[in-house]
Amino acid sequence: MKPTPFTDIQYLKGVGEKRAALYRKLGVETIGDLLYHFPRGYVDLRAPYTIREAPIFEVCPIKATLTRKSPEQRIRKGLSIFKLLAEDETGEIEITLFNCRYTVDALKADTAYIFYGKPGGSFLRREMSAPDIYPAASDARILPVYPQTAGLSSRMIGRGVAQAFESLGGLPDVIPPGVRESENLPEMDAALREIHFPQDLTQAKAARERFVFEELLSLCCALEITHTGHKKAKVRPMAKTDLAPFYASLPFEPTRAQVRCIDEAIADMTGETPMNRLIQGDVGSGKTLIAVALAYMAAKNGRQAAVMAPTSILAEQHCETISKMLEPFGLRVDLLTGGTTSVKRKKIYADLADGKIDVMVGTHALLSDGVAFARLGLVVTDEQHRFGVAQRVKLSEKREHTHTLVMSATPIPRTLALIIYGDLSLSRLDEKPPGRTPVETLLIDGGKRARAIGFLRKALEKGEQAYIVCPLVEQGEADLGLRPATEYAKALAEKELKGYRVGLLHGRMKAKEKEETMRKFKSGEIQALVSTTVVEVGVDVPAATIIMIENAERFGLSQLHQLRGRVGRGKDKSWCILVSDSKDPNTRSRLGAMKDHADGFEIADVDLQIRGPGDFFGYRQHGLPTLRVADLADDISVMQRAQARARALLAADPDLSREEHRPLAGRVGDLLQKVGERPN
Repeated sequence: MKPTPFTDIQYLKGVGEKRAALYRKLGVETIGDLLYHFPRGYVDLRAPYTIREAPIFEVCPIKATLTRKSPEQRIRKGLSIFKLLAEDETGEIEITLFNCRYTVDALKADTAYIFYGKPGGSFLRREMSAPDIYPAASDARILPVYPQTAGLSSRMIGRGVAQAFESLGGLPDVIPPGVRESENLPEMDAALREIHFPQDLTQAKAARERFVFEELLSLCCALEITHTGHKKAKVRPMAKTDLAPFYASLPFEPTRAQVRCIDEAIADMTGETPMNRLIQGDVGSGKTLIAVALAYMAAKNGRQAAVMAPTSILAEQHCETISKMLEPFGLRVDLLTGGTTSVKRKKIYADLADGKIDVMVGTHALLSDGVAFARLGLVVTDEQHRFGVAQRVKLSEKREHTHTLVMSATPIPRTLALIIYGDLSLSRLDEKPPGRTPVETLLIDGGKRARAIGFLRKALEKGEQAYIVCPLVEQGEADLGLRPATEYAKALAEKELKGYRVGLLHGRMKAKEKEETMRKFKSGEIQALVSTTVVEVGVDVPAATIIMIENAERFGLSQLHQLRGRVGRGKDKSWCILVSDSKDPNTRSRLGAMKDHADGFEIADVDLQIRGPGDFFGYRQHGLPTLRVADLADDISVMQRAQARARALLAADPDLSREEHRPLAGRVGDLLQKVGERPN
């Protein structure tokens, strides 16, 4: 039987069950998916550099003759290093390879090769780590470089793509003919071949532009359908509530930004369309107050509110804060987490169903089948990128057409937010409450690490606490030079921080272990917490005054800013110490921006310019599917064109049921299913 685009990838010739499992790690489930697994770049071997002319710290090809292969060096079990020396008429370059005995054995001395990688070193001594190596005698050509995984190389994927073309012949065109012609885009079959195996980079660029438009057109149609479905829903309006007593009860005065965001949400809740509002607020901007004010309004209208947090310890913190604010008004606030006892759980279920609980705070335990609200009117999800869209929708569906408030501490540049969220309501908390301690940011190299640890020790002696963040849990073969959390925590506890209470936190720990570790840190039982980025979304630890981030070049600026927000939550002066040995001038400039900017939205704009929107628009962040080829940092104008085309298409054919729209309808349906927001 001839395969189709929907045929399981394991049935493609040359794949099989084991390799199919590797493809699935890359999100490739079918043969059609493989043709949409686009190259992330190309290796252009047509014009290699000489050793001396090759640009430092930029990936490029260098043609040189191999002159020496040094014996294998075993660093430790599972890690071997091979040193090669190559030269041309302009100089020498030292090549370092890891765990690739067969590759090294196949290389011949006095033979010319093309080394494709990032040259480093000094003017007098060039070096390159783990380059791809090609015979210089082969035909100069452009090779695709695919996103890959261990056991499945880019070359293997390229052979699989060629086989997929041979098996299928082509795919139905997602872009309707009229739109494609108006936008002057190539047809599907030609573009697919040209993006995978281009004759020149101009051809690859034109093919990419076609798929950028296709991807954004599909996304805009999906968003437009979602927005339209939301606008059709109706809800009983809430009566406007006098918040003066609530504001008067607070031990502080709300900022103008907080009051504005509350007023914007109240305007939604007093209308007939269910509120669906995103509150974007920098770390420490006071998002919780907005949730509490709206819960107060819901209670005054005889409606219940649910507040969902990603971890038990964060839910407990919210419950404590909300209780202090609302219980003086006779409102009952309760907590439901995975650790709630069965007796307590049954009591909560009964009281919730009877309407005796006004505000229910919890984790994903709120999604349990036994949870039934008497009159749910407001759903709040905190740190929303930690929940899938389907989870948030499930909570909202505990009652039909509830108001929804989503809170995020990940600042998204305004231009992108307006385009992506479209008709969804967006509020921004762009003002911090008074009294927040500014965090001073320092950028150092490894040579000053000992001084930084000494500085950290002095803080611990004063009763303060510290985070030490690492990019890895454990050392990996390809990550030589990075500080892994497990080894670093052990070394600190045995040497530099011996006598202090050092803890370890990472994503491979069980949820209960992570929460217990955070509880110990919050209580002061742990003084220094060595962690991966799982502390990025965390609890308030006012005594934590230092966060030291190793290999800071491995993180995006927005992520570094999120980490920096873990400190500066008390009255004491706080510090963020970025440690990086990178000599790349672009990297140093990017990390320098952390010293120059304290505002998350400014940092988001800088990060977007440098790294693109990957941090902002992944599935985990807010339910949108990860973009395969479009880059919203560069493709905003394409997004705007696609948005206009999507609206015109849906105005003329709301269900995309016309024959020429069916391939697009299928793609849009897949997107809606993936994010769990297919409208009823």
